Amino acid sequence: MNSIEVFKVPRRKTLVRLLYTILYLIIFEILKIIVQVTVLFQFAVLLITQRHSEPLKNFSNKVATYAYKIIRYVTLNENLRPFPFHDFPAEHEAPEEPVRFD
Repeated sequence: MNSIEVFKVPRRKTLVRLLYTILYLIIFEILKIIVQVTVLFQFAVLLITQRHSEPLKNFSNKVATYAYKIIRYVTLNENLRPFPFHDFPAEHEAPEEPVRFD
């Protein structure tokens, strides 16, 4: 039979984690707005210049990586608290080059 390790988490630590989770959920909501604005701005630049903005593309990739780290933390899949309690995460994946519109 499979042995399942059962352990109890102290309530105080659970409440502290809950407070951090609430903070990160608020930050995540702000990140969602930032992503929406960058998407609209990127498409405006693309329509006007017929080229994407490379700095904006890199910024949005870093924001996506940060959001991913927050999701992993709040869903109890990672113990390392994301930025601002630790360093801003490095890019998880490099952007795809070139972007196609098939």
